[in-house]
Amino acid sequence: MRTDEERRGRSSGPRRSWASAQPFEPRPTPFNSSVARSLRWAEVSTGYQWRAVALDALAVVAVGLLLVVPVYGANLVTAGRVTVALLGFLALVAMFRGYDARTLGDGSTEVSALLRAGFVGATALMALSYTTKAEVSRLVVFAGIPTIVLLALAGRYLQRQFLHRHRARGVAMMRTLVVGDPAAVARVVGDLVRDPSHGFQVAGVCLPSVDDAPPVPGVPVVGAVADVPQVVADRAIETVVVAGSHMSGEALRRMSWALARAGAQLVVAPDLVEVTGPRLNLRPTAGLVLLEVQTGAPPSRMLAKAALDRGLGTCLLLLAAPVIGAAALAVRATSPGPAFYRQTRVGVDGRTFTLWKLRSMYLDADARRDAYLALTDRDGPMFKMRRDPRVTPVGRFLRRYSIDELPQLWNVVTGDMSLVGPRPPLESEVATYADHVHRRLHVRPGLTGLWQVSGRADLSWEESVRLDLRYVDNWSLAMDLLILWKTFRAVVGGSGAY
Repeated sequence: MRTDEERRGRSSGPRRSWASAQPFEPRPTPFNSSVARSLRWAEVSTGYQWRAVALDALAVVAVGLLLVVPVYGANLVTAGRVTVALLGFLALVAMFRGYDARTLGDGSTEVSALLRAGFVGATALMALSYTTKAEVSRLVVFAGIPTIVLLALAGRYLQRQFLHRHRARGVAMMRTLVVGDPAAVARVVGDLVRDPSHGFQVAGVCLPSVDDAPPVPGVPVVGAVADVPQVVADRAIETVVVAGSHMSGEALRRMSWALARAGAQLVVAPDLVEVTGPRLNLRPTAGLVLLEVQTGAPPSRMLAKAALDRGLGTCLLLLAAPVIGAAALAVRATSPGPAFYRQTRVGVDGRTFTLWKLRSMYLDADARRDAYLALTDRDGPMFKMRRDPRVTPVGRFLRRYSIDELPQLWNVVTGDMSLVGPRPPLESEVATYADHVHRRLHVRPGLTGLWQVSGRADLSWEESVRLDLRYVDNWSLAMDLLILWKTFRAVVGGSGAY
């Protein structure tokens, strides 16, 4: 017996039971040429996996030659130790899904896997030394393992850039079919098309009926929901994404049976917008699979973020002090007024604080602001001008490379700000916030954030809010480290800066 979901709407072909031994009709597919199939992720993912393993192994061998051999000497025992370290590190990375083809190329997942492998490896070595009294060099534990992780991160970064460049050209993609009601399909397709680096190449959509209008321009309706197994077989689909609430329960279960025979993966996109990995857990209960959504960050993660902010923030402030001093002298020498600019901003939970910056504008900039409001380049409450006449020549240089923001490291050290978080808003901006935008104030504002590494001032207000809310809902230590690295690249390139 077919479910109501299978019967709903007109299909493009004869209906077949999804529970049958043959839920689709085998026939030649136009996507069968060797050249076309070589572009699919299923055909090339194994090569990427082995390259990831080789890069991690190379990091361990390099540290073994440069650090372990000088400490323990060049002999068979040392070779055995390096071999054990090599196999152990690779096993730990695999345990934390560092080689999973489904997440390969996702920066946060790869960074998290390598950091966890390094931490567990160091802990295991210290525990081994304590329990067996074995001789384990502190240099190996406190310098060797961090170096392995750093080298592995560098190797993965290079491979990720290589993969992302391929995916931008349509190579190494998963041919994807999006299924559901038109509104949900449009939302999911928009998100997948917006960022091809994740590898989902939308080949078409299936709606409740073939008579429904295409919800996304340029993306064809290739069938109805009842046609999904046949479409998968005909178009060499690798992944089927079910969006919205059109299909659920028994219908999804039966579709998974049909897709297993067609050789495609089933992915369900829940209506939980922008909630990802760390906050989601599956809880099998009473024959059901419950999706548990974590409503708050655990204390351990909050403590780790605070330690990163205070520790790394202090180090960065000390390193930046000569640059801040030189820039302050340049500001004083080229325009009248103080070198530093103070402004009241809104921080976590609406509390105000004094934000410090190097002055990049003339003294009368605030008084002249109202005269330029109509010339803003932004579409929301944030005021920005690409050619702001209030900015001094020195200030333009400072802004291009974000040097004017370096004094905010003091705000990070004192706890008013974080290294990573949403942009600290003005009180006048907060007064115009829509209800959902206040969620940005749930965490400490950041020196950098997703908005900066995704386009900085080039982004629309709506897109900036979307990225900030995504960060607030899903932040993790691995995400913070990845954003800090991407910020360094964006600042050096001066991308999106006014």
